[in-house]
Amino acid sequence: MSRHPEEHSERAHALMMAALDGELSSAERTELEGLLAVDESLRNEWERLKTVKEVTRTMTFREPPEEVWETYWVSVYNRAERSLGWLFVSLGVIVVLGWAGWHAVDAILTETELPPLVKIAIFVGVLGGGILFFSVIREKWFTRRRDAYKEIVR
Repeated sequence: MSRHPEEHSERAHALMMAALDGELSSAERTELEGLLAVDESLRNEWERLKTVKEVTRTMTFREPPEEVWETYWVSVYNRAERSLGWLFVSLGVIVVLGWAGWHAVDAILTETELPPLVKIAIFVGVLGGGILFFSVIREKWFTRRRDAYKEIVR
């Protein structure tokens, strides 16, 4: 049974990948050796792949210099301080806005000269604005946490 050249090449590449991963049976190993024996370009590619595999297996990360660690810890402390500061500012703003909102609702409800339809329209408008505001905030928060490209400088 004769195979087309693309099928032959695809099979050879599949066997080479399996061999690199140590997943070949003895029959597949024999098939790969036969393919490599008749095709010099496959042999060259096989040698390059084995070299890449060996280099990546023996590769290690260099330890960063001490200055990098010092900069890292300064950055961690700055982020922690700023996060804590933003937390307190946010809590303060939430309490003040809640208090102001409560008094605004109380003032609108106790206002006798405003027609009920206007009172309802005010509450519906504020409710719609609040929903839109929180929807945008939620979407930005979700996107910011999962953005794969946030570290890319353009």
